[in-house]
Amino acid sequence: MIAHIRPNQLADWIATAPEGARPLVLDVREAWELQTASITPADFELVTIPMGEIPARLAELDPARPVACLCHHGMRSLRVAGFLDHQGFEHVANITGGIDAWSAEVAPSVPRY
Repeated sequence: MIAHIRPNQLADWIATAPEGARPLVLDVREAWELQTASITPADFELVTIPMGEIPARLAELDPARPVACLCHHGMRSLRVAGFLDHQGFEHVANITGGIDAWSAEVAPSVPRY
């Protein structure tokens, strides 16, 4: 099942991770988007893999590890979260509103585009 969380709810979602699991935020935006705006990892690891590369790079991700997907507004990340869920990932979330909402809710210093 895919959880839908807002950026300001990420800490609460991380707190629900199984003991000993270090949550991962998977940013699925393109390289130019990452150069425009990015987030700083806090209680999670940040991995960037563009959406189109996810199937070929799936082995880089651990299906037992909690993964929250991030994109610009939340649509690409929702597709990736659905793909991961279908591939047997156990703890998947979509960060609804994406980095645009991240800027509004968590870190106003993150540029909006």
